[in-house]
Amino acid sequence: MAESLLFSIAQGVLWKIASPALQEAIAICSVENQIGDLKNTLTSITTVLLDAEERQSKDQGLQVWLGQLRDVLYDVEDVLNELECEVLRKHVISQYGGDKEKVHRFFSLSNPLILRVKISHRIKEVKETLSKISVEKNQFDLNVRSVDTSEAHMPSQEMTYSFMNELDAIGRDIDKQNIVRALMQPNDENLSVIPIVGMGGLGKTTLAKLVYNDPRVKEQFKLQLWVCVPMDLDLKKTIEGIIKEATGQSLSNFDIQQLQTILRDTIKDKKYLLVLDDVWSTNRDRWKQLRDLLSVGANESKIIVTTRLSKVASIMGTHEEYRLEGLSHEDSMTLFKKWAFGKKQPRPNLLEIGYDIVKKSHGVPLLVKTLGSLLYTKEEKQYWTHIRDSETWKLLEADKDILPVLKLSYDHLPSHLKPCFAILSLFSKGSEIASDNLVRLWMALGLILPKEKLAMEDIGAEYVKDLWKRSLLHIVEESESRSLFMVHDLVHSLSTIVAQKYSSIAGLNTAKILKGVRYVALSSTSSEGLSTFNGVPPFLRKPTSKRLRAIRREGFQLGVDDGVVTEEFVRTCISNCKRLRYLDLSCGSFEKLPSSICNLKQLRSLLLRENKRLEKLPDTICELQSLLQLSLHGCSKLDNLPKNMEKLVSLRFLSITTKQKSLQESGIQYLENLHFLGIYRCTNLQILFEGTCRLTHLRELEIGNCGEQIYLPFEKLIALESLAIDRCKLELTGKNKFSFPLNLRKVAISNSQQVMELLHCLDESARSLESLSVYDCRSMTTIPERLHHDPRLLSIRVIRCPNLRLKPLASRMYLQNLGGELNIVCRPEFGEEQPQLFHPIWYRYYSMADLVE
Repeated sequence: MAESLLFSIAQGVLWKIASPALQEAIAICSVENQIGDLKNTLTSITTVLLDAEERQSKDQGLQVWLGQLRDVLYDVEDVLNELECEVLRKHVISQYGGDKEKVHRFFSLSNPLILRVKISHRIKEVKETLSKISVEKNQFDLNVRSVDTSEAHMPSQEMTYSFMNELDAIGRDIDKQNIVRALMQPNDENLSVIPIVGMGGLGKTTLAKLVYNDPRVKEQFKLQLWVCVPMDLDLKKTIEGIIKEATGQSLSNFDIQQLQTILRDTIKDKKYLLVLDDVWSTNRDRWKQLRDLLSVGANESKIIVTTRLSKVASIMGTHEEYRLEGLSHEDSMTLFKKWAFGKKQPRPNLLEIGYDIVKKSHGVPLLVKTLGSLLYTKEEKQYWTHIRDSETWKLLEADKDILPVLKLSYDHLPSHLKPCFAILSLFSKGSEIASDNLVRLWMALGLILPKEKLAMEDIGAEYVKDLWKRSLLHIVEESESRSLFMVHDLVHSLSTIVAQKYSSIAGLNTAKILKGVRYVALSSTSSEGLSTFNGVPPFLRKPTSKRLRAIRREGFQLGVDDGVVTEEFVRTCISNCKRLRYLDLSCGSFEKLPSSICNLKQLRSLLLRENKRLEKLPDTICELQSLLQLSLHGCSKLDNLPKNMEKLVSLRFLSITTKQKSLQESGIQYLENLHFLGIYRCTNLQILFEGTCRLTHLRELEIGNCGEQIYLPFEKLIALESLAIDRCKLELTGKNKFSFPLNLRKVAISNSQQVMELLHCLDESARSLESLSVYDCRSMTTIPERLHHDPRLLSIRVIRCPNLRLKPLASRMYLQNLGGELNIVCRPEFGEEQPQLFHPIWYRYYSMADLVE
């Protein structure tokens, strides 16, 4: 498949040049002419770039040319970012001053002439390289192509948050009944295994979910477990997943023997249903080990296995494999019309073309849904015809490979979404992706294009929603603070293919990465990987690592000292990877962060969460003026935050754990651009900050398990929209008792003795509240009357509050009681008046701090 990212990258560079921040930097450094020439050259190249990318698969010379262009485009981005960073640093020094030592450290900034010469030289280098590449393009006789800007936006489409999306469940009633019947049949075996087999995209997981959520199945199996199996059927990780499903506990720091004992105790003599989703391994020995452990359950326990491989079914199954076939044409058309037209009346001429497209899809639901999503915004017959008549269908017929057809959906993404989609390759298959984490990763890598009067977080949320609408993300769960998504494994394969020259998942012992790779996810694919790890992955010592922009960790559990992120690892990252924008050093085993961290001038995200040994942060961390995100929660030994944190002028996200009693000296209260502040497990904390508070853009505040009594200056948090309080007591005095922010929309309270006092404060002052959630509050007895009747309040969730006395509800409100545990009051927004269900599982699995990251 031909890659299609270069055009998006080139457009991003051109946007960067036109941005107000860079224009200011260009003027300060007096490099208008050089940047103008560079812009003109790049514009000339961009006009033929779409044609070049489409033709490269048949022209090796063109592939080489595009590879050279890719490298220089990244170099141009680096120069522009360096220019912006240097000027931002100069503003900070001008605003806050500094002693001679600090001026010396920023010597390049203290003299405008030196700065201008330095930047001019860098610009000249990349401009000359780009000019040479521009001349070379003439040999390929490329055609000027324009981009279809109508792809940029999709109409609003309702997003649902239940585990099963009704749009995915079409045409599987008979299959569902057959599997349910097999589960209900009594037999003498203490453990039966039913394999569901079919090609990728047929809906094996969807069918398993339909069965899993069937009321008859829930009645038959009181213990239900769902685990996405590692590719190699790693026994330790699989057992961990089963235990976590059963108990909600993460036991990653236990060894295999301990886990086996816990698993036996957890399921012993219990009749359970276990779904092992997406099994690939044909390792008989590992399956036998796992099966022996699972056999201690009660008789008639059942396992459902979903797999693409008949060999897996023959190894694991005690039943004959259930071969899943494609949907009927009638069901495929029903599914297609829902995704392609929604509630609109289908136009006959388009429906006729859609009929042909569906016929070519061979009943594969993933194809039908994805292509329907692709066509949802299109009214032009010519566009539909183009999709129907694409040469790509021939590959499906010849190879039975649906990836080329799926790529049609990628090819028709707007240019700003293509790099964002490619970043999905940095997450492992089957992993849940939190929307806010994904957005912050995009922000750090400069992939979100600003819009006037919109916060980057909101634009990023729209990007996520756009990918969901196009069926490139699948929503799993929703909570107050985030939505969780998964990527279908075929869609993940597609993201890996389109990003293969840009990003890579590396192991602990990976020797080298490709020259063009800029983004790396460090992953341990098996529990044995740590045994041969010598402290620093070999690829990080190679010259190719110097151009890395992101190092993230994938597949490691939070809170576990796994010995990967050592002090040597950290120093290697800092010394070798000077162009990093995103650095994940979570779960480390180092005690101090090196002061040289300030050399990562372009760093935008620094994740230090759950570093149990970290005692000190250097003051030089405050020289990272481009930093957008700093995550310190779970750093239980951290004595103090650095002073002068007000110099982190770009910071938008901050989560902390510290031993100190007051945050006053750190300067957090002056972070005017801060949007999120999370304070967790600060058990000594007595004072947040006193006096001046400039957190005028703070939108989300979470405080968990902190201090004895904390005063919050609510009256100064004028932009606050979301407030979460867990195991904390707030000081509610006359000054702030009835001054809850007017813009407050979401409130979550858990484990609070003062819940009734907080609710009465909300009753008096919160006039824009849309969501109220209360968990584990025994002292909660009632919900204030006004909140019952507030037309803006869309949902009230109450979980495990045994002393709550419910009053009669307004006629437009609904109560849903699930198993005596979850009470929900909600007002439908549209459609028929039916209760909207919210699932509490996220709360069992995650602490508040975990939900942040």
